[in-house]
Amino acid sequence: MSDELLAQLDTWHEEDEFQEIVDAIMEIPEEERDYVLTSHLGRALNNLGQYEEGLEQFLTIAEEGEEDPLWHYRIGVSYYYLKQYEEALKAFTAADQLEPDDEDTLEFLGWIRRKLAKRTAKKPMNKPVKKPVMAFDFSNFWDDSEYALEEYVSDPPTDEMVASVQEELVFKLPAFYVDMMRLHNGGIPINNRYPNSETGESITISGILGIGREKNKSLCGASGSRFMIENGGYPEVGVVICDCPSENEVIMLDYREFGNDGEPEVIHVDRDNKYKITRLADNFETFIRGLTN
Repeated sequence: MSDELLAQLDTWHEEDEFQEIVDAIMEIPEEERDYVLTSHLGRALNNLGQYEEGLEQFLTIAEEGEEDPLWHYRIGVSYYYLKQYEEALKAFTAADQLEPDDEDTLEFLGWIRRKLAKRTAKKPMNKPVKKPVMAFDFSNFWDDSEYALEEYVSDPPTDEMVASVQEELVFKLPAFYVDMMRLHNGGIPINNRYPNSETGESITISGILGIGREKNKSLCGASGSRFMIENGGYPEVGVVICDCPSENEVIMLDYREFGNDGEPEVIHVDRDNKYKITRLADNFETFIRGLTN
């Protein structure tokens, strides 16, 4: 293995050219791949969302990786996104013991413990307890500026429109969100900040995308969810529900935990920070009720 190849692999990783890494390493016969090359291959497969294949690679070098915190971290990522949370917990715990207080490791441990706590509590899947949307006071919620009305706000969606948008997105929209959009379909909220418990600061949103296609900033509009995911390289975990003042960050509905028909969590994705995902709220209703000015 040449230093030139390792340098090229690192460059491709920094440029998010993960398929290039996979293609280059797969050209090398399996028996000639050492620990470092297999680690690069597994990491690239994880970054491409091919977690089963990544896990297979890491397991082939398990004995060599026993004392390597990066090996435990990377196989933990595979287990986490395969929803094998008990195995992920073991892996990240080992990584933390070998390299204490790593920020990314601690973040994954927090996510895993929350998910395991939900399972222990036997939280009903796909049937969250909800308050009627009418119980929320929307009288001073929206800032109906000329810009908001032009870019975001559509007529209330019909049942047919809701079904059509959900079919196009391939995700079931949260009931609270749908009911909310029937009252006011998209727009700019007066309270546009949500506290980030990890940093102690707040994340600002520009607006909430409505259900439709006509308006530029609606879920299936010209600058809607699919446009932002495909053009911004955001993770394929669900639906972009809010845009932000910076074009390099979005608020998304994350369906990984309960599936495309389940109740999604709300996350913030920061493209400038290697697409760092920060969990904000258990569901969309909690997010809306937590917005501040």
